[in-house]
Amino acid sequence: MGAYEQIRRASIEDPESFWLDAAASIDWTAAPTRALDAGAAPLFRWFPDGELNVCANALDRHVAAGRGEQAALIHDSPVTGTVETYSYRRLRDEVARFAGVLADLGVGVGDRVVIYLPMIPQAAIAMLACARLGAVHSVVFGGFAPRELAARIDDATPPVIVSASCGIEVQRVIEYKPLLDQAIELAAHRPERCVILQRPQAVAAMGPRDVDWDAAMAAAVPVDPVPVRSTDPLYILYTSGTTGKPKGVVRDGGGYAVALAWSMRGLYDIGPGEVMFTASDVGWVVGHSYIVYGPLLVGATTVLYEGKPVGTPDAGQFWRVVADHRVKSLFTAPTAFRAIRKADPDGTLLQGYDVSSLRYLFLAGERLDPETYRWAGELLGIPVIDHWWQTETGWAIVGDPAGIELLPIKPGSPTRPMPGWDVRILDPAGQEMPVGEDGAIAIRLPLPPGSLPTLWNDDQRYVRSYLSTYPGFYLTGDGGHLDADGYLFVMGRTDDVINVAGHRLSTGGMEEVLAGHPDVAECAVIGVADVLKGQVPRGFVVLKAGVDRDPDDVEAELVQRVRDQIGAVAALREVSVVPALPKTRSGKILRRTMRQIADGQDAPVPSTIDDASVLDTLRPVLRKAGG
Repeated sequence: MGAYEQIRRASIEDPESFWLDAAASIDWTAAPTRALDAGAAPLFRWFPDGELNVCANALDRHVAAGRGEQAALIHDSPVTGTVETYSYRRLRDEVARFAGVLADLGVGVGDRVVIYLPMIPQAAIAMLACARLGAVHSVVFGGFAPRELAARIDDATPPVIVSASCGIEVQRVIEYKPLLDQAIELAAHRPERCVILQRPQAVAAMGPRDVDWDAAMAAAVPVDPVPVRSTDPLYILYTSGTTGKPKGVVRDGGGYAVALAWSMRGLYDIGPGEVMFTASDVGWVVGHSYIVYGPLLVGATTVLYEGKPVGTPDAGQFWRVVADHRVKSLFTAPTAFRAIRKADPDGTLLQGYDVSSLRYLFLAGERLDPETYRWAGELLGIPVIDHWWQTETGWAIVGDPAGIELLPIKPGSPTRPMPGWDVRILDPAGQEMPVGEDGAIAIRLPLPPGSLPTLWNDDQRYVRSYLSTYPGFYLTGDGGHLDADGYLFVMGRTDDVINVAGHRLSTGGMEEVLAGHPDVAECAVIGVADVLKGQVPRGFVVLKAGVDRDPDDVEAELVQRVRDQIGAVAALREVSVVPALPKTRSGKILRRTMRQIADGQDAPVPSTIDDASVLDTLRPVLRKAGG
């Protein structure tokens, strides 16, 4: 057996020993004597008798170890034209002082603090300050609509909200304070105080509950880390696109710290002093895990980037960041690379930068189509590593462990399960599917450390939503199959499997075929209602920059391509060339909203959307596609 296989088997066969050993990488004020508490199964807890402070692990211990002057966080902001570096000492001192601000406002252990900030250092400072106090932070993506923010305020009931006067989206300034004020008016819960960071791009009018960030920091007394139980919540993160009562994913401190520390070394191959650039947002789980907590827990340097992959000012910004900061691992979503490829298909802009420090490109958040994988790999000449996980899981379920051994890559697969993740493919009756056959992707309980132990104030909803379909298993909501080598192929959400005249077909498989066309930059396939066949697929593609062809010719080629590679059973007879696809701010295509519009449903503009005008432009095409 290889090193990976030995580690994976040990984690499944003896999780108690495996995770207790892994816990040694974390500093504990009271070291755990056991790993797993199964007393309330299927609600499991990790390191139940352990005590720690996650902020102290992320900052103080590195200063104490003599690395206080090492760069901890680099804020790179092409939208403001600034770059600022925080050493571990400086970051610790600012976090300790902002923890003093929160303490002066009455925040203590277990209190919730909603953070509504753009991609600026103060977002990480506020998160870590909450962790320092033993408070529970809930980051809401900056610029979220007031009604969505209000729902999260009501669910978390924070005494304090931390926000800023504005955020910047490329060249557009978005004023946050009016959105926050509207959200508070809509909410039933009223926070006692709002700490507001004034940015020069738009200065906010302050009200009676508002506290100026800079003034409060000037008067605050630094606070030492407060030890809390391993099982105490570190944060609440609400899943995007929810309706009704938000679904608040809870993350505990001890299990999360242990899992992230393992993943930084084992999966991403990042250790002390090395630089990781995670091009995401702190409002998403990727930002929590691999902009803020993961890199800092292992003493690495993290890049916090305020901007887009293209347009600020060009599609070479990622290459500039890698070159300027000597990045070793870059982690982003496939959509970002599809955007770069669309704007610069020949990779011309890369030639202007020295990216020799870059060892790995990690992609996650949606299916990585083989063409994007091929293009990125050939352009960079380094391993392009797909991996798959969810907001709920906190870190990778399946990946390629670069820090242990690189496994052979199979395009279309995020590779094999990480330690503790016992992945199975089940049929509707709960029986395991044969090798190579699609089914529901489920994970045998208990889930490993770092995954959600429950939903905020709603154990019953957690069990009902994730654990009841297949007793003893966590239901991921994704479908796919395992091959003979144990590689997982994720074909998309189970609601992206359509039934065409009795044939169950994956829209993800059709997307792979469309994405392989040399003129296609990105694509989406959705199932729409059909009187005769129940459902039929409809394709939508965006062409690469510089492609000057008759759209009718491209559409005909794509229909034939699917017929040739999947067969007539796919029934994909209509593909439309469109200028853009509607996406969330994290880059995920809004397929569900597209389906709703095509089926004639009343589909409001999602609060997570990046550019509502794209959806408005696409509505007539979708209506026509749905008949």
